Amino acid sequence: MTPAINAAKKRKITYKVHQYSHDPAHESYGKEAAEKLGVAAERVYKTLVVQLDDGKLAVAVIPVSSMLGMKHIAKATGAKKAAMADKDVVERTTGYVLGGVSPLGQKKRLLTVIDRSAKDFPTIFVSAGRRGLDIELKPADLAALTTATFAEIRQ
Repeated sequence: MTPAINAAKKRKITYKVHQYSHDPAHESYGKEAAEKLGVAAERVYKTLVVQLDDGKLAVAVIPVSSMLGMKHIAKATGAKKAAMADKDVVERTTGYVLGGVSPLGQKKRLLTVIDRSAKDFPTIFVSAGRRGLDIELKPADLAALTTATFAEIRQ
């Protein structure tokens, strides 16, 4: 069990865990998950951590088929600017390694924004806290577990 799965289990939401054999040579963690799980890339979401202009960190959850719009995430968080956070800071703050960062069960709860497109699906897939492990859940449950808001944050 990972902290992400434990968080879902503790709150008694409906979820399903999906495991696949991770290939370290694959160019994209998210696209690999979509391919190996046999799911449209639009339903598999990646977890990105950004640093806002005030120094705080925030989490953006977007489809693996999309790019994060820095101006959009800044606006959604009330900041003027945002940039991708440093890898070491991300790992230290979330407790997860890159490619396995989950929006759930992070060591430190961060302001979280989920792309509005998630509402188009009954369930979405996000990292369950380890490369090769995803958790499928309702977008509203993900928002409730992370106290996230929904906004258009893709480029």
